[in-house]
Amino acid sequence: MNQTVNIQELETALITRAKTLAQEYLSHATGNRDQIISDASKRRNLREEREILTAKAAAERTFRQRVQAAEIKQQEELDRLRWGLIQKVMQELSKRFTQIATDEKVYLPLLQRYLARAAMSIDDYELVAEINAQDHARVAKKWDAFCGAAEVHKHVVLAPDPLVCLGGVRVRNTGNTIRMDNTFEARMERLQDELLQTVMERLFAAAADR
Repeated sequence: MNQTVNIQELETALITRAKTLAQEYLSHATGNRDQIISDASKRRNLREEREILTAKAAAERTFRQRVQAAEIKQQEELDRLRWGLIQKVMQELSKRFTQIATDEKVYLPLLQRYLARAAMSIDDYELVAEINAQDHARVAKKWDAFCGAAEVHKHVVLAPDPLVCLGGVRVRNTGNTIRMDNTFEARMERLQDELLQTVMERLFAAAADR
C-alpha cells in the first residue's frame, strides 16, 4: 500500500513538474515570440523611417535643383535684359554723338575740351593729335588758333592722317608710348561699365517695387 502511495506521489510530482516546465517553456516561447515581434516591428519602423527620410532627402534635392534651375533661368533672363538695355543705350548714345558731330556750334567747343583734357593728362610737352577726316577739313587750316582757343598750353601738332572714328580726339606723345583716347568710341567704352552698374541698379530697384 505504501509503495502504491509513493508511486502515485511520484507520478503526481512528475506531472506537476512537467506542467511547470511546460509553463516555463510556454512563457519563454511567448516571451521570445513577443521579442521577435517587437524586434520585427522596430526593424519595420526603422525601415519605414529610413524610407521616409530617403524620400524627404530626394524631395529636398529635387526642390533645390528646381530652385537652382529657376534662379539660373532668372539670371539668364536678367543678363539678356541687361545686355539688351546696354546695347539699346549704346546705340542711342552713338546716334547722339553722330548728331552732335554735325552741329559745329556744339561740337567744336566739345572737341576743344576733349583736346585740352587729353593734353593735360600727358606730361610731355610735344604732343600729336589725331582726329577724323571730317574734323580735319574743319580745323586743319586754323589748327593753331583752334588749340589756342582750347587753352592747350602745350605744343600739339595735328597728325596728317585722319583717324577713323565718329568724333572726338586721340592725343599721344611723339614717341607714341603714351595715349589719351578721347574719341567718342573710347568714351562710350569707358562709360559702359558705369552704364552696366546703373542698369543693374534700375533692374533690381524695379524688381523690389513689384
